Amino acid sequence: MKPLITFSLAAASALTLAACGQGAGGTSGSRDFIRAVGSSTVYPFAKAVSENFSRDYPEYKSPVIEAIGSGAGIASFCEGQGPNTPDIANASRRMKPGEFQTCQANGVNDIVEIQVGLDGIAFAAAKNGIKLNLTPEIVYEALAANPYGQPQTAKTWSDVDPSLPDMPILVYGPPSTSGTRDALKELVLQEGCETNAEMAALKESDEDRYDRICTEVRSDGAYVDQGEQDNLIVQKIESNPNSVGIFGFSYLEKNLDRLAGLPMNGVQPTYENIASFDYPGARPLYMYVKKTHINAIPGLKEYLAQWPKMWGKDGPLAKIGLVASPAETAANNLRAATEYTPLDGSQL
Repeated sequence: MKPLITFSLAAASALTLAACGQGAGGTSGSRDFIRAVGSSTVYPFAKAVSENFSRDYPEYKSPVIEAIGSGAGIASFCEGQGPNTPDIANASRRMKPGEFQTCQANGVNDIVEIQVGLDGIAFAAAKNGIKLNLTPEIVYEALAANPYGQPQTAKTWSDVDPSLPDMPILVYGPPSTSGTRDALKELVLQEGCETNAEMAALKESDEDRYDRICTEVRSDGAYVDQGEQDNLIVQKIESNPNSVGIFGFSYLEKNLDRLAGLPMNGVQPTYENIASFDYPGARPLYMYVKKTHINAIPGLKEYLAQWPKMWGKDGPLAKIGLVASPAETAANNLRAATEYTPLDGSQL
């Protein structure tokens, strides 16, 4: 397991979270700092908000932000309420109905969902590396364990499409615990798989088999899981010009002097194309917050209010790669960040 990426450590404290109750996984105790866990894609933005929060509110301890992946973060968040559990789960995909049900079963009943902005699943190569014109169909046929239910035989990109280079398929990407991997499956692999009419029909008749065929990634070395640290993927593809990397758009934007985005359906991964959803890999980013912790954890209310101050199109988070949500969506999530209306589960 990769080590946690921690923004700031703080000592445990004097605040008793009596207001939080003690669901599964929670025990009596105390904590006087904010704790957030989850997505490595959301991490740089959460870190920037934390830095501004600490400057604006020096009376509060610095938040602890841990990048352990969206799935692992939500699982930890849903273990219960109380000081031994996180206040926030950062996620690069939406909470799943089954995760929401687990939260409810463990006493995490009032969950506030905040969409903090947009990101894109960027495909990139080294600045002077391999050139590929991708489509969801090409990506699926190159990376699926069993494309359309058949053995995976493609060794080179030209095996997938004769117009592509006769070079080995080598893709560095996120692990199965990552929200980026989930979004890759939903936004790209499934789209590619469903170009086949039999697979589209299979989705209705046998969903489990459809999931296996359309979302399982090959494990023969052509796709290399690089853990939750997207910076490592950047380093890998920079050192191998014949390789491709998959990560959040923010990492591409921060490294445009070293990397080049690869087009999908002829559309480049840019801020404008993600904001308009013209780029196929565009996706929302989320925070999930325990409402019962908001008044119990010092500074949590102020930390949540800090996000809308920074997530605008010309705001500080845009400068490090966050794509602003459309105006109406941003307004709805401003209310979520300040009024704390909980999910009822039907939206998921």
